[in-house]
Amino acid sequence: MDHKHPRRLRVALVSETWPPEINGVAATVSRFARDLRCRGHAVSVVRPRPEQYAPGEPDDTLTPGLGIPFYPGLRLGLASPAALARRWRERRPDVVYVATQGPLGAAALGAAARLAIPVVAGFHTNFHDYSRHYGFGWLAPAASAWLRRFHRRAWCTVAPTPALAEALGRQGFGRVQVIGRGVDTALFSPARRSTAMRRAWGVTGDRLVVLHVGRLAPEKNLGLALEAWRNIRQLRPGARFVVVGDGPLLGSLRQREPGILFAGARRGRDLAACYASADMFLFPSRHETFGNVTIEALASGLGVVAFDRAAASLYIRHRVSGMVVPPDQSAEFVAAAANLARDPGLLHRIRGNAPAAVGGLDHGFVVDHLEQVLDQAARQADRKHDQARHVVLAR
Repeated sequence: MDHKHPRRLRVALVSETWPPEINGVAATVSRFARDLRCRGHAVSVVRPRPEQYAPGEPDDTLTPGLGIPFYPGLRLGLASPAALARRWRERRPDVVYVATQGPLGAAALGAAARLAIPVVAGFHTNFHDYSRHYGFGWLAPAASAWLRRFHRRAWCTVAPTPALAEALGRQGFGRVQVIGRGVDTALFSPARRSTAMRRAWGVTGDRLVVLHVGRLAPEKNLGLALEAWRNIRQLRPGARFVVVGDGPLLGSLRQREPGILFAGARRGRDLAACYASADMFLFPSRHETFGNVTIEALASGLGVVAFDRAAASLYIRHRVSGMVVPPDQSAEFVAAAANLARDPGLLHRIRGNAPAAVGGLDHGFVVDHLEQVLDQAARQADRKHDQARHVVLAR
């Protein structure tokens, strides 16, 4: 197979989250669709019908959706395997990419099995770990078992880091391959720094701005970011903490933390300017499969403080391009943030080194790998079909 020039594929991409929803899965999967289309592949998207208008492509399939009570803003897709199978009989895809493991993803697995279409399943979210943050920790073993069964029905699972791929393999998820993540270094860049934005935040001169970007939800461990911020504020009384994002905790956080600037959800150049106009970035999450915001912050030239896992483990050298601490050491996270805030020289060096740490993460390499995996799955299915046809003819 020519890895650089795979054949043009018909890809059905199935996801229960999609822009304008703001989360890592929606951003990653919509980027996959856009990049594959740019390379000439025919991509049809199956997703829940959004609550707010979101334009799609003519070949997209919008299914009924059901809100998640404990996770506002996200919806479960509702479709039967039979309905998807009818759709795919009319316009048969070469391969199906399933990004989420809810009812819509399960229906896609069933429909693909009926039609002998290979499925590549993305492992984008540690939902079995999230359960403990919503009072359903007792369901974690059942959720893990469901995920294993789900992914073992796919031709392969793709994970964003080698460490996660290895862990999933040990846990019995079947064949697992790595497809990394890219960052748009033209968009996320120190050059986006805006004096006007800092002034709008109430910041002048070289006052320290600490930033957090992400969904404001229980699983994001935001209490630790607040603890680190309180220590920083004692060391740098003129510092400002800016939180970008939306989510179920926004209202309560605004009430409890009136000194913090909650800037809401931001996109595109506005988001890039938020990153570049800050100085430090706190990322206390322990449950990310990757953490796109980590590489966006690095590309923007921020001093990132994160746990030594997922993207931070891959791209941050401690005290060189960021600050990383062992995953279970909350006190060390707070101490690392304080050390960076009190040492302007260290912060300056780290900020200077951060963009180079992710300078090679081009989206083109990501879509190269995605094309290869999808092409391999489609070709293996073709070979099985040809073998079965030869057996029938031989009879």
